[in-house]
Amino acid sequence: MNIRNFDLNLLVIFDAVMRERSVSRAAETLSLTQPAVSNALNRLRQMLDDPLLVRTRKGMEPTPRALELITPVQRALSELDQCLIKPASFDPAISQQRFVIAATDYVALLLLPRLLKLLEREAPGVEVQIKNFGPENPEAALESGEFDFAMGRFFDVSPRLQHQLWLEEHLCCLVRKDHPQINKRISLKQYLDVGHVWVSSNERRGMVDRWLQEQGHQRKIVSVIPNYTTAAMVVAETDLALVLPERFADDFCQLLPVKVLPLPMELGAFKVDIIWHPRHASTPAHQWLLEKLYGVREEVSKT
Repeated sequence: MNIRNFDLNLLVIFDAVMRERSVSRAAETLSLTQPAVSNALNRLRQMLDDPLLVRTRKGMEPTPRALELITPVQRALSELDQCLIKPASFDPAISQQRFVIAATDYVALLLLPRLLKLLEREAPGVEVQIKNFGPENPEAALESGEFDFAMGRFFDVSPRLQHQLWLEEHLCCLVRKDHPQINKRISLKQYLDVGHVWVSSNERRGMVDRWLQEQGHQRKIVSVIPNYTTAAMVVAETDLALVLPERFADDFCQLLPVKVLPLPMELGAFKVDIIWHPRHASTPAHQWLLEKLYGVREEVSKT
């Protein structure tokens, strides 16, 4: 028997008939007519090649085949009922939920201080873990539930995922304050002559290198570093340059002997997106966190 061709409503009727040991009482329980229940029971008898319920001196009794089916059918119907019940509401004040967000260090540094401050106030039991998703596409991890959300720059977002713009950002150049060749501006020639620290966790060339390639140029990358904090500290102690988001640059200027310069090319803004798998879209907990991520975005956008 192919389950795809099986009318699952017959199992509901089978369950009611087995509980009541009576077609008429089962019909009342299901708010159906007695002929409708009889017809359904007859269809099931034919499909299973078994009478299922027979008349005895004690009344209607299930056959051995029916007795074998009662428990697994009731268990299956119960599990389906639980799956179809609307998820319980999410109460952040008492929740102990743990969320995992895949994000770059840029997103994490913008997000975490603001989000954790909010959680302290509204959801003290909620835990947020940040993971770096590296060069691989996070789709499989989102689908499996390993990640609840992923945040960053995504060049190819699968149509199976949902996504939303989180932030727009511009790039700039960072060098040490007393750089011997570079003062208040950096020319394209100086940019190409100087050595560069490149921050990358996925080895994909970004906006700067694509622009340079289109113009027939290539910069000198001296070191590849996975995070901006380390890269900025390297720049503060060397004659190297670093391309980074403007919001980061302002923070580093307050902490390190570095200065911010506009890039010698017009690149426009880059986008940071939130992506998630639709299987989580309807859960109250994920809807709540998504709303808070948007709230953090509004705060970040003002800076």
